[in-house]
Amino acid sequence: MASHFSGVLQLTDLDDFITPSQECVKPVKVEKKQGRSVAKIQIEDDGSYFQVHQDGQKEKLEKAKITLNDCLACSGCITSAESVLITQQSHEELYRVLRHNKQQVSTSQQKVLVVSVSPQSRASLAAHYGLSSNEVGRRLTSFLQNLGVHHVFDTGFSRSFSLLESQREFLERFRRKDVDKKALPMLTSACPGWICYAEKTHGEFILPYISTTRSPQHMMGSLVKNYFGTQKGVAPQNIYHVTVMPCYDKKLEASRPDFFLNEYETREVDCVITSGEVLKMLEQENVSLRDVEPATLDTMFSNVCGVELLSHAGGGSGGYLHHVYKHAAKEVFGVELEKLTYKTIKNKDFQEVTLEREGEVLLRFAAVYGFRNIQNLVQKLKRGKSPYHFVEVMACPSGCLNGGGQLKPSADQTSKELLQRVEELYRLEKTSVPEEDTKVAELYHGWLDSVGEERARQLLHTQYHAVEKNTNSLIIKW
Repeated sequence: MASHFSGVLQLTDLDDFITPSQECVKPVKVEKKQGRSVAKIQIEDDGSYFQVHQDGQKEKLEKAKITLNDCLACSGCITSAESVLITQQSHEELYRVLRHNKQQVSTSQQKVLVVSVSPQSRASLAAHYGLSSNEVGRRLTSFLQNLGVHHVFDTGFSRSFSLLESQREFLERFRRKDVDKKALPMLTSACPGWICYAEKTHGEFILPYISTTRSPQHMMGSLVKNYFGTQKGVAPQNIYHVTVMPCYDKKLEASRPDFFLNEYETREVDCVITSGEVLKMLEQENVSLRDVEPATLDTMFSNVCGVELLSHAGGGSGGYLHHVYKHAAKEVFGVELEKLTYKTIKNKDFQEVTLEREGEVLLRFAAVYGFRNIQNLVQKLKRGKSPYHFVEVMACPSGCLNGGGQLKPSADQTSKELLQRVEELYRLEKTSVPEEDTKVAELYHGWLDSVGEERARQLLHTQYHAVEKNTNSLIIKW
């Protein structure tokens, strides 16, 4: 079974191995009770397990379940049997909540259902149905509302926050680069596959370089479970927040403890479904998006101009390099740039852009996609030979538009042809400049300023955790 997770998480070549890997750093803890002998385990012909007590009585044992909360993307189960992991992160869970709501007599007992859709997923569905990305946004809103979803938002809106915070963070790091050797290069943090790999493989060495700015998914998590809930008078635990993403790794991100609201015992993002899972839902309902009547877009948390959804300039992975580079050039060196000129290094997934003045390099940024290029970047950092100030890092070759959760090519289409079409549809969207977004500015001043500097930072930023390697001899690969 092929894995849908990104390449950086597929670090071994195991077969379809659905038990926890020997490399799992969260081993099962066995409680030993004094005065008891070691338990005997008997396996029946049907594969069920029984514990045999000293008196001969048998007790059937429950099968262990691994969830995304336990997962550290170490190897076996994440590489080849993700179905074991994602029982609580699937479109079936969304259907379960929809059924729960329909069974409630009073609307006060229902969950408020919010779905936030990524621009990359819209582009993927648009390519499949032969529609524009904007049409998909309106028709998908209608489809989800007909199922019982209350609000449909666009993560292009929350991405404005991610871009603005990335700009601010880069300027702060750039100004202290002479006293902090790990201030630069700043590495983007929007890709959870890359983050998981960095935490487990390179730990404390690489983490200081990584931007603390939240991804658009969890900027939206802050907006929905905090601001939206307050505005609507709904407690966070009574909101069920689903995101539609191009990437299975986003399921891992949503399960991070950092995004769990302990006070309310709820996650900021309760469930992540992929573009492909949305297609499954449409097929399950026997519906084609082409036949769905378009709905009016929800403008509360959507990047909308009139009836059109807006995207951001730059690549299909969010445009981090584009926006941070232009902002830094203007704010630090007084240079206003209209267009960026990229230079390909080694391959199309490793590109750089440089700002020079009289032969002196002022800024050098890079976009590094795919596991092999990421490995090269990390090795340069370890040798102290990275020439960059900022790197946009993405686990998937060609970035988020090519995520593992995107729709697959049809029988008469190659993967390359499909990706090209998705990229074209994504680029056709009108773009917005985050600094000029009045709604975002209003939230910064009306909401974030009111909660205080420390709380605002918690809502917009996150943290990382180095994973200690297990040196148990059982994990040796022969």
